[in-house]
Amino acid sequence: MQLTDTSTLVTGAGSGLGLATATELRRRGALVVIVDLPSSDGEHVAKELGARFVAGDVTDTKQLEHALDAAEEAGPVRAVVHCAGRGGDRVRIINRDRTPGSLESFEEVISVNLLGTYNVLRLAAQRMAGNTELLDGDRGAMVLTSSVAAFDGQIGQTSYTASKAAVHGMTLVAARDLAGWAIRVNTIAPGVFDTPMLGRLRQDIRDGLASSVPHPKRLGAPADYGRLAADMLENGYLNGQTIRLDGAIRMAPR
Repeated sequence: MQLTDTSTLVTGAGSGLGLATATELRRRGALVVIVDLPSSDGEHVAKELGARFVAGDVTDTKQLEHALDAAEEAGPVRAVVHCAGRGGDRVRIINRDRTPGSLESFEEVISVNLLGTYNVLRLAAQRMAGNTELLDGDRGAMVLTSSVAAFDGQIGQTSYTASKAAVHGMTLVAARDLAGWAIRVNTIAPGVFDTPMLGRLRQDIRDGLASSVPHPKRLGAPADYGRLAADMLENGYLNGQTIRLDGAIRMAPR
């Protein structure tokens, strides 16, 4: 898929991985609509990039449809990168006094990270299925976001790991399901990345995480994610894959 002048949608692009992806897509000539919460920096970011901002929550169908409508004003939506999500709650299954973990907290993480992903997947696929096929055979392509926690979940990450493992699990199914519509679906599973979510940690903890990466010994840069996401959209033979982007790290139990 050629990204130049292609209408694309990037969720969670007010900061972090989504911002880096929107930046890379604009660099490659794509027409980008940024979707993020009203409280995000999405509007400012969009002005800086020459993109368009639409405030929206990915778990809200009407708001997401509004964002897709906005993207279609620039042409058929052919590319979607879904970065919106939230961190885990670090809740143990049972506490030291045997109190069970909060079900409400678990549900909230699942709602944003899993149901939000499925909402983006189904609504974007509906639009892409109506596109004419390009010369390379694609009607559209999507990149979802999982995490290395899907494979190496740490203690206290039950909800986050469950949500991200489910995104990995649905990737091949979605690719097979949408193959008849010529829509590709792939997923990136980032490792420890220098994003606002990680920025809340103390510097010594951040340094420790960086040193635990086999090579290169640094935190992942959001631009690393953005470049891979754009490459996955462009590579017409890449489909149904979850790619770990993690410097070969394998997370310890805690």
